[in-house]
Order: sequence, then structure tokens, then C-alpha cells
Amino acid sequence: MPDGTQSPKRTIRSVAGLVAAGLIPAHGQAALNEVAKSYAIAITPAMQKLIASPSDPIGLQFIPDAAELITAPHESVDPIADEALSPVPGIVHRYPDRALLKPLLACPVYCRFCFRREQVGPDGGLLSDAQLTAAYAYIAAHPEIREVVLTGGDPLILSPRRLSGILAALSAIPHVELLRIHSRVPVADPALITDELAAALDVATPLFIALHANHAHEITPEAVAALTKLQRRGIPILGQTVLLAGVNDSEEALGDLFRAMLRARVKPYYLHQLDAAPGTARFHVPPARGRDILANLRGNISGTALPTYIYDRPGGLGKIPL
Repeated sequence: MPDGTQSPKRTIRSVAGLVAAGLIPAHGQAALNEVAKSYAIAITPAMQKLIASPSDPIGLQFIPDAAELITAPHESVDPIADEALSPVPGIVHRYPDRALLKPLLACPVYCRFCFRREQVGPDGGLLSDAQLTAAYAYIAAHPEIREVVLTGGDPLILSPRRLSGILAALSAIPHVELLRIHSRVPVADPALITDELAAALDVATPLFIALHANHAHEITPEAVAALTKLQRRGIPILGQTVLLAGVNDSEEALGDLFRAMLRARVKPYYLHQLDAAPGTARFHVPPARGRDILANLRGNISGTALPTYIYDRPGGLGKIPL
């Protein structure tokens, strides 16, 4: 946070809120209001405390920028073809043995590089009971689906009651052997990881959580405490990171992040090449640079700290290692 300000108490959801918090100057408000018409803003108190300026590694991830209104020729509103591979609302079936279930499209924070930025927002995408029932029926009718990945949006902002019901319904499908939840909540809003929520995740079907974190500063003591609540329930935590210019595109930044993850008992799992969503070109890092960073880290960091560097190919063709 800027010097001299009090600890934030609520999530910023508007450009005016960014000005009031001292995160952007008042003269920049008009341009960013145009961005806010297209792409949601949310910065939790936990993340606000880590931001010194719009250009620091945390500010870059969450504070909007006028460049978001510029769509490069190679960018797409659906860069990995989620919509084309969605047979029923909330389901994406890209790989034979697993399917995504998106029970909602709201998040605690809205990342400026999000590949679903055209879909997510505070008022969007909560599946109805009827839509959830149809999603379960689709999974039940496809015995090749062994793993269901809950994503969105962020499933961990659901109430413990609703999340418990979803996990119970999926666990009751005989051929579903594995569950996974992708989330930013433990770092973005660690107070949401209550004992009640942790209990809701304590299911018989093996459950993994994939934690999205992009910079070592995000692994705060509060985040570690939230993760520990989950780990004490026997839930393994994997780490996933997007390679982002100005945020983590150096050996030092990624090395610090991966070490911080290991100290928090999080296994670095995937380093993602940026998906080409509209207005995200400022975050692009050439794949050759990403490969060099990981090559330079190898031998200088624990082998357990090295993730797989992957690219999700446009058109729904799936992930390949880089």
C-alpha cells in the first residue's frame, strides 16, 4: 500500500475506488473507466496491502490499464476454445478422461491477463440447480471422465454448503476417481479459508487444489495459514503460475516464488505461457525467454521446485510442454 494509508478493509471494485485508495492518480480515471466497462475490477484487502504502485508485480496483475482496450491481431475472446468444447452449460470437455466444471464465473480478484476475462465478473455465471443437475448428468453419461476439475471463476468463494453439495454429487458418480479445484482464494482472500470451508473439502474422493500464485509476495503468512488449514485435512496443494512480463519474468522472481511455494508445502506444477486474451499483450514473454529462465534455474534450485512449462494451444488443441 502507498505510505501513510490505513490498512484496507474492503474489496475495491471500481476505478473511483482505486483513486480513493491512492493506487492510481485522479487524472487517469477517465481512461480506466472505459476499461471497466469491459473488464471487471476487484482487488481484495489482502492484495491491496501488497501494492506499492500500479507498476509493481502485484499492481500490474490487478490494476487496470488503458492498454487493455487494444486487441492485437492474434488475440481472441476465447483463446483456448472453452465455448466450442462446452456441451452443456458449465462443462468443458477438452480431454477424454477429464472435464472442467465451472459452477460460477465470479472471482475474489480479477487478473488483468485472465484468459476468461470476457466471461468473468461479479454478477456472472452462477449455475442454477437445474444446470448443475444437467452437468452432473453429462459427467455420469461419460464413463471415460475420471477427473473433474472445478474452476470458473473461483470455486472457493462458494459457500461451504454449496461447495459440499457439488463435491458430494461428483463423488457419487462411480467413474469419477479424482477431483481438483483451481483457486486464487488462499492468496487473494485467505480469510475465506475457514474451518467450515476446509471441512467441506474433506471428501472421500481424492481431492487436489491447484493454487494460482504469480509472485513470492503473494505467499504471505496469512496465505500460509490458510493453506495449512487445507493441508491438515490431507489435501495436496499444487502451484500454477502464469509467466508475465514485469511480474515474474526473471530467474530471481520465479526462483523466489517457487521456493516460497515449497516453504508453504505447495508443489510448483505448471508454469503457463500467457493465453492470448484481448488486451493482454503487455504481459507477453517470448517462450524462448521462459525456457531460458527454467534452464538457468535448473541446478540452482531444488528439482521439486521446477514446474512443467506449458502452452495451451489455440482452438482447444490442449496443452503441450514448452
